[in-house]
Amino acid sequence: MNTNKNNSKSKSRLKQKQNKVELLLLLLYAIGFYTFCIRRSLHLSRDHFSKLRGLRDGWLFSPPRLNDVSDAQWRNFRSNLPILSLVFGIFTLLANICRKLFHLRARGMSILWLFLSLIYLSYLHGACILFIFLIASANFLLVKIFAQAKYFTFLLWIFNLVFLFCNRIYEGYPFSKFGEQWEYLDNFRGTFRWHICFNFVVLRMISFGYDYHWAHQDSRFDKEERNVHLNGYTFTTYLSYLVYAPLYIAGPIMSFNSFVSQLDVPQTRYSRIEVTLYGLRWVFGLCLMELMTHLFYFNAFAVSASWKMLSPMDIFIIGYGVINFMWLKFFLIWRYFRFWSLIAGIEAPENMPKCVNNCHNLESFWKNWHASFNKWIVRYLYIPLGGSQRKLLNIWVIFTFVAVWHDLEWKLLSWAWLTCLFFVPELLVKSAANAFEARGALDGFIFHELRAAGGAITITCLMVANLVGYVIGPSGFSWLISQFLGKEGLSVLGFMFLTFYVGTKDAMKPIASVHNASIFGPMIWLPVA
Repeated sequence: MNTNKNNSKSKSRLKQKQNKVELLLLLLYAIGFYTFCIRRSLHLSRDHFSKLRGLRDGWLFSPPRLNDVSDAQWRNFRSNLPILSLVFGIFTLLANICRKLFHLRARGMSILWLFLSLIYLSYLHGACILFIFLIASANFLLVKIFAQAKYFTFLLWIFNLVFLFCNRIYEGYPFSKFGEQWEYLDNFRGTFRWHICFNFVVLRMISFGYDYHWAHQDSRFDKEERNVHLNGYTFTTYLSYLVYAPLYIAGPIMSFNSFVSQLDVPQTRYSRIEVTLYGLRWVFGLCLMELMTHLFYFNAFAVSASWKMLSPMDIFIIGYGVINFMWLKFFLIWRYFRFWSLIAGIEAPENMPKCVNNCHNLESFWKNWHASFNKWIVRYLYIPLGGSQRKLLNIWVIFTFVAVWHDLEWKLLSWAWLTCLFFVPELLVKSAANAFEARGALDGFIFHELRAAGGAITITCLMVANLVGYVIGPSGFSWLISQFLGKEGLSVLGFMFLTFYVGTKDAMKPIASVHNASIFGPMIWLPVA
């Protein structure tokens, strides 16, 4: 008996020792990988900066380096940070003071936030707020009249998809199209195109419709939400939800039910100290972004099409850098608006709970990239379509919707359909893996090695899909494949596969996990409060 126990302990110690040795080797590889990528990225930025578009005078280092502000979304957000912070600081201060002084609940707070948000929208969109309120009012009437009809969800989707397409096709409807007497209003269209922001309003209109529809039936809300009584679905509260200033431009997205519940009773999950720390972490992220854009010109390479002159290895490094830049950009934008919403007492879902470098399969990636959108899709699209029973079919509908929701472009549709193609084998392999039972140490070893190899293939496919969708477009796909099927390209593919294999293998090791973080994540990984 004692002999068996001693053997068991010896095997356990040996396994722990092997895990530590393996972890050390993985860590050494990660250090070598990032050292190589950082050095090569610095050389690329130094050698090609004169050919790149979107570089501006920077403020870091001596002499100051050029700053990569080639991404329009990041450039606009960065330049408007001071005025945005002033506006939201005043709004949230007024909202919190009025809530305490007048003991406002859902109805009173909805009126207050509607008033503040109208000031905000008047500056952003000028006279175009007429379009927003006309479409929103029509949606409200449709929901109230047909909510209990069997074909209600069909009507709701058709109505919102029609306006989603028409807004883009007619580019926000010039007032001159409605007659010469309205033409003068085209001089007061504000500073921001309303039909771009309206994509988020469409999601909120659908959310309101479904939540009101379900309120007449058995509850299907999340356990963390309090059900809103039918009397709470008022026009004022509805409009307040659609144009709630802190989340209006970029989200995160939250359900109508969750929003109204927190208007009535402010969130209690985050204390004041935790909200403050959340804001300080955001400032740290901003400093990291400034350092990145001053040192590495990843996005400038993408928008300048200069990557076509590079070797396959350099294309891989630029592609990897672009994805990390995009992750950090959205991380900062989404967390900034969520921070102000938290100060106002309303907690929206976290959009970036995990670093992109810590996701080793497509399902994990999409749950942690635009997480609030993912939750919205699951709640209002995936489950109504049949959920896991029709998963292989649902992903094609869902990703097509995600593509056209972003914009009406072929490269986004090609990104969506490529992602679906890569998703299908992953789902099949996962299904087989769930049915697999390891009968011994060898089976367990083979299973984990296959999982790591599968993760490496998945990440490679994910990079290709995102490069096609956001950088090179479908026309550049064949060129990209031809580059990587050459003699030099095949060796780079092998290097990519080995790197992603190491990262995936590490992410699956319990001993290496900190908030489930891979050793490939710490370069830009920031902890979630």
